[in-house]
This record gives sequence, C-alpha cells and structure tokens, in this order.
Amino acid sequence: MKKSLFAVFFLGLLLTTSYSQTVIGKYGGEFLSIGAGGRASAMGGANVAIVNDVTAGYWNPAGLARMNYPQISLMHEEHFGNLVNYNYGAVAIPYGSDMSFGLSVIRLSVDGIPDTRNALYDANGDGILDIHTDRLDYSKITEFNNTDWAFYLTFAKRHSEDFYWGANVKIIKRDIAEASAFGIGFDIGAYYMASENLHLGATIQDVTTTLEAWSTGRNELISPTAKIGAAYAISALGGTILPALDLDMRFENRKTASMFNVGPVSFDAHAGLEYKFKNLFAIRAGYSDVKQFTVGAGLFLPKLQIDYSFAQFSQSETERLPDTHRISIMLTLEEPKFLREGL
Repeated sequence: MKKSLFAVFFLGLLLTTSYSQTVIGKYGGEFLSIGAGGRASAMGGANVAIVNDVTAGYWNPAGLARMNYPQISLMHEEHFGNLVNYNYGAVAIPYGSDMSFGLSVIRLSVDGIPDTRNALYDANGDGILDIHTDRLDYSKITEFNNTDWAFYLTFAKRHSEDFYWGANVKIIKRDIAEASAFGIGFDIGAYYMASENLHLGATIQDVTTTLEAWSTGRNELISPTAKIGAAYAISALGGTILPALDLDMRFENRKTASMFNVGPVSFDAHAGLEYKFKNLFAIRAGYSDVKQFTVGAGLFLPKLQIDYSFAQFSQSETERLPDTHRISIMLTLEEPKFLREGL
C-alpha cells in the first residue's frame, strides 16, 4: 500500500511537467503562496516536513493526521503598511484512530480602492483629461475591493506508524471591481518518519492544474508546485533544536524570478531553525524563497499557542518596503474526552 501511495505521488509529479505546457497565465495563484501560521513564517516557510497541527491543511495535508486533539487557528498579517490585509483561519478534528478532517480559509484583500472611472467632468466632451478645464467630480468617486478567497477541505490518514498521506479540495473565489473568478483545485501530500529524529515530507499543490475562470471570459491556469522537505530533531541545550529545509519546484518558466532554474522549471529554497525549550517557548529564524530573513518566537500556554514572526524586505533605507509582522494563535482542545480514539 505504501508503495502504491508513493507511486501516486510521483505520478502527480510527472503530470506537472505535461500540464505546465498549457499554462496561459503566470502567478494566478500567487496569493496562495503567502503561508499560514506564525511558526512557519518565522522559519522561512520551511514547514512541509514538520507540520503536525491544524495548519497542515495549508502546508501538507498529510500532517493533519498527526494531530490528536481538535484545534482552531487564527492569523492576521498586514503587508506594505496596512495596504494589504491577509487573514487565515482553520479548524481540524481527529476522527477515529487514524483519520483527520479540516477546513482552512484564506482571505487576501486590498479594501477601499477609489474608483474614479465615472467621476471625470469632461468640459468639452472629448474623453481626454484636460488639466485646464476638466476635473474630478468627487461626489461620483466610489470604492471597490480587490479580494481573494481560498477554502481548503482536507482529509488525512495515518497508513502506518511512520507514514501518513492526505489530500485537499481547494475552492478559489476572486473579485476585483465588477470582475470575478472561480476555480477549484486539488493538493496531495505525504509524510514519512524515516527515523526517530528524521522527518521527510512532500506535497504537490494544484496537482491537476487549477483553472480560474473569470467572468470577463479570460481563463488563468495555476500550474502545479511540488514541495519536498526534510527536518532533523536534535536534543540539546535542555530542549530541541530543529533545522528544516524545503525545496519548491515550479513549472511556470519563472527564470530570474526564482532562486535558480533549469529551462522552464524553477527552484526556490526555504530554510528554518527552531529551538524549543521543553513545552514553554520557542525561538526561530529562517530564510525564505523571496531572499528574506525572518525571525520569530512562540509561547506555549495551557491549550493555547501564540506565534509571532517578523520579516524585513530590504536593507536600503531609501528603497525599503514596510516590515511585515505576523501573529497567530492556536487553540487545542486538550482534554481526555477529545483525545483521538485508541490513544
């Protein structure tokens, strides 16, 4: 059974190369790559092999089967000051002795964009803005939002003590002014504990290629992204040190927009390091695929985990974008009546 599941995974990886030839719009799913949870963000997005909580619905659906209690997670982040708002929420429950179900929701929005298309007072009616006679009629200025939604429905199963697999059904809804788009896609993932300390993970997002159909008649394709990751836990300094490394493979011909590429295939790496002291606190650092250093910390309270991350975009004071702060909370219903069956 394990061999057949790996065969399915690598078959999906092969499909990515063939579907990539039909991509007609790059970056259609870029809002889905921002991430979920303060822990993963602080570790530069290196999370495919270590995720074992409710956020696995986003990072690697197989990891959802590793949780033993119901969990709820919420996250808020602002980009470029407060221009772009990014929100995430998820809930997951273990079912039976070896399965889990989850729901994750992402909302990325630029709200209150001024719409001046119908506000021009054109004195001579030529349809051209004349700075001497034409002006804006401020009473006719309206607002619209640019909003992207994603809903993840996740199923995960433990196949054996060291091997897990999972899948997502992903529904996308996008709106900008009068235009809207709808899409549906699928993710698959696997997790393998090679030894007591070595963790391996892999996932293919948008494995069958995700179609976004716009009301304007334009269609965009989100090509598959393959992610592989590894992490090794080391007991030291009275706690646990966890280095992690992920590699993303995309098939959109991103060329110099990636860390490196081979023809149309691009590669981006994520690296992270976490030190966790018992079950009290954690400190983290990482390097993301956008060549960005990240740091953060986690605080573990009874049933509640609070994670924070910080990222800086540029070192140049004249060209710097605003810093990004992310905070997330995760509630675990850690009570005997909610414990997974068989434990």
